[in-house]
Amino acid sequence: MFNKVVTNQTKTMVLLMLVFTAIILLFSGLVYFSIVNFSHQRFYELLKIRTTTIVQIEKGKEHLDLPENYILNSLNDEELPMERDYVFAVPTDSNFKKISQEVHIPDYFFKSIVKKGEANYNDKEFYYIGQTFKYDDKDYIAIASAKNHYVIYYLGFLKRTLITCIVLSLFFSMIFSFYLSKTLFRPILKITGKVKEISSENLHLRLEAQPDNKELNELVDTFNGMLNRIETSFETQNHLIGNVSHELRTPLTSIMGEADVALSINRTADEYKDTLEIILDEAEKLDKKIKALLMIAQTGFDGKIQKMDKVRIDQLLWDVIETLRKIDARNNIYLDISMLPDNPKKLKVQGNEQLLHLAVANIINNGCKYSNFQQVKVSLGATDTDVYIIVKDFGIGIPEVEMNKIYDPFFRASNTKNYEGYGIGLPLARNIVRMHQGELIVSSHENQGTTVQMRFPNFYSMMPEGV
Repeated sequence: MFNKVVTNQTKTMVLLMLVFTAIILLFSGLVYFSIVNFSHQRFYELLKIRTTTIVQIEKGKEHLDLPENYILNSLNDEELPMERDYVFAVPTDSNFKKISQEVHIPDYFFKSIVKKGEANYNDKEFYYIGQTFKYDDKDYIAIASAKNHYVIYYLGFLKRTLITCIVLSLFFSMIFSFYLSKTLFRPILKITGKVKEISSENLHLRLEAQPDNKELNELVDTFNGMLNRIETSFETQNHLIGNVSHELRTPLTSIMGEADVALSINRTADEYKDTLEIILDEAEKLDKKIKALLMIAQTGFDGKIQKMDKVRIDQLLWDVIETLRKIDARNNIYLDISMLPDNPKKLKVQGNEQLLHLAVANIINNGCKYSNFQQVKVSLGATDTDVYIIVKDFGIGIPEVEMNKIYDPFFRASNTKNYEGYGIGLPLARNIVRMHQGELIVSSHENQGTTVQMRFPNFYSMMPEGV
């Protein structure tokens, strides 16, 4: 339940807070312990200098004959806070208990000095450092001690200061995290709100690009591209519904009219036969249009309807040309292979051979039909990434004002009344090309001819990197 309530914005703010808190605590601890360590080391250095001075003073004396376990000097001129300096003769039995009780310093500290030659010790309030030295073949210990006011007082002040800084830092980091998370999510919330405004009634609306935000602009471009596809699908659907209603109504009207006339009065057998032939002819037209609609539906853009294989486009073209020549000997097709690549692998594409055959055959057959069977030039070429088929005819062309409708199902240009057709070939071909992640481009001038370019990515450019 909590996960459903907490938004990503809140999660981001909490995460930023935790990161800032961890960094602040880490650096505060690092500063504190570094200063504590430095203060200890620095104070020991000062005591060492003081100990060395004591040794030099004692060695400079003319006579240094001390009984064992006797404190020679318990206090020197105070230079460090509450400084106490000592010089002891090392007992012959190395038993420092008596001295330890007198000066309240652990005996293991004396033993450590004798063993190592130099040692240090602190009891949280006083710091001690000691050295051994010889005088007239006798062993002595010199100790300097003082109270480290810096550690006791100044580090306490540092601790309070750091705690105050941490609290203030956490407060400001909370404000900054809230502001940053709000700033980061504001464009996303804006995009979300804009997307919610878009419906089937205002599909023309588009998301606005965000200034200086490459990642969000990629998201915006993706949304806008999706909206373009949805709007196109809606428009195509609307056109399709209107065109289908008109195209299917025409043969149905003829069928019903002929049947109604035939039933209105008695007729001769020949007249009934003529009526039935008209009805059959109109029914066949209706059947062809329904099949064409099914073909368009089956060549959708999901690419999952048909099996995809490796197809050689040059072999496909020869097969298409041979098929079209068999269908109608008047088809005059010239295949230009001057742009063929040296490497035949560049002519392979990933696709469904039957659908590609259908698309290419439709385009070439249209070129032959609408040019009154003049020569149609088909060119084949390839680059490192794409395969191109260019079909050029010198026929009736398409009026410029009607070019924006050429992909509408059942649309036929105004100058095609003398030619058979259903207006299915070009939209069907474009659907097939798009299904193969290709592109179909038509350029045409009335009474000059039409050029159709089909581009397909070759098989190897479609393979994932590293394969």
